[in-house]
Amino acid sequence: MQKLQSQGVHHITLVGAGRQASIDFWEGVLGMPFIFEQPNLDKARESHLYFDPGDGRLITIFTDESRTPVARRTPTDTGCVHHIAFSVSRVTFLQAVARLDERGIKHSGVKDRGFMDSIYFEDPLGLLIELASYRFEPPAGFTHADVLMQAHKIRVARGDYNIAEVHLADAIQALLERSRATLSGDRAPKNPY
Repeated sequence: MQKLQSQGVHHITLVGAGRQASIDFWEGVLGMPFIFEQPNLDKARESHLYFDPGDGRLITIFTDESRTPVARRTPTDTGCVHHIAFSVSRVTFLQAVARLDERGIKHSGVKDRGFMDSIYFEDPLGLLIELASYRFEPPAGFTHADVLMQAHKIRVARGDYNIAEVHLADAIQALLERSRATLSGDRAPKNPY
């Protein structure tokens, strides 16, 4: 028996209300270019809008002008989507509170997640959206997932509750030491002063 190996998220499709409300939120608030539109091939009365969330993958929205927005939190029962998180640069993240405030969008304020910072708010239909900004950049040749996996191993070995910045720094050092050769016979920390 073989796995069906995933190579990343292809797209996420959400059920929206009207066309313009979707464009105004996904492009007008989150800056995702509206890249194409066609009919929903399974429901001819609906339109299918496609947005680029910044990495060339897709967020798509089924719209129907007969649906009206209902501003209540989407269900979080077992099997439901709790939230969708979007990566933003550190400089954008530092502006997020002010930019949400100027639109009158209620939000969580900045939340410390140890390895990243987050801000949560609801879209006009009640879906919880997270803006997430990593506190680190992975070294060349590694991904954020590589660093987080190594940081997890370090955290568990030390008996710490959650990943913190010290685990990230030590994970980056460990990944680099394993992947980069040196002519030095001793890589231990030194104090040359």
